[in-house]
Amino acid sequence: MTVLIDRDQGITSPALVPAEGDLARGQAGADLTIGLINNMPDTALKATERQFMKLLQAAAGPRRIRFHCFSLPSVKRSPEAKWHVESEYSELTELRRHKFDGLIVTGAEPVAPELDQEPYWRDLTDLIDWAKVNTRSTIWSCLAAHAAVLHLDGIERRRLPAKCHGIFDCAAVTNDSLTQAAPAPLKVSHSRLNEIVESDLAQAGYQVLTRSALAGVDVFVRQYASRFVFFQGHPEYDALSLQREYLRDVGRYLARERDHYPHLPMGYFDAATEERLARFEKRARHERHPALSNDLPALTLRADIAAGSAAAALFRNWLQFLGTEADASILAR
Repeated sequence: MTVLIDRDQGITSPALVPAEGDLARGQAGADLTIGLINNMPDTALKATERQFMKLLQAAAGPRRIRFHCFSLPSVKRSPEAKWHVESEYSELTELRRHKFDGLIVTGAEPVAPELDQEPYWRDLTDLIDWAKVNTRSTIWSCLAAHAAVLHLDGIERRRLPAKCHGIFDCAAVTNDSLTQAAPAPLKVSHSRLNEIVESDLAQAGYQVLTRSALAGVDVFVRQYASRFVFFQGHPEYDALSLQREYLRDVGRYLARERDHYPHLPMGYFDAATEERLARFEKRARHERHPALSNDLPALTLRADIAAGSAAAALFRNWLQFLGTEADASILAR
């Protein structure tokens, strides 16, 4: 499949179509229209677009997907990132003028002590309410998942004693179409300072699909008119995403933009790399200076992280769900 710009639908956003050429409507089922509400920080904005595009490409099979990008206007952006959003993304008002089968909503970099104090809170809660009745299913990722359950059911996230950061083995704990034929264990990237506790979710009527012994709840769902799917982790992360985050935080420490040296992501670097990074950390604590980042050692990931395989299976099943619903809608006409 190739990435094109679909100008025929009235939204100037990226669209995914098969590389083989035009696909006759109905040959592989109804087209699916997927929206990405990309609220990630400026440094991850373009990477997140590419990651979700590749993930959907890998999961779509022969079905055609029209993929449109949006961002909450109240998320603060640098001039460069704001230009990218204004020139490449659709305005959020367009979301309500078109029919979307599925929606993917990312988190944003926190700027306030509480979620409901974030400058984008009103826009996000309006989106949550709209998605409940205007999509077949919506995925809420990481901070967006925390914000959604707070708005929907008043479930407060809890601060972790240390950042949950790394690749964790997760297991399916119930029989659900979303986890069908998924690898066991599912290796999932998590990067967060807070968590939603499983007992709080159960009490409010959510169903947990996957969990990790170390990271806690991973995927959970709740049915409204739309099926809401929540990820505490980052299904879109590629193999190097956690490395980029770790190096960013090392750089911030050396520049005295953060007080504490970052912990190594769990289950991510190989043993030799972890030893080299431990030695570098000792040096950094004594020679704290931005220029020291030039001396960071070579980094090698573990061979068994299986980046993307869990997400590909989950998204393949998610698109299958959306497609079955869309096909049924066409037959009912």
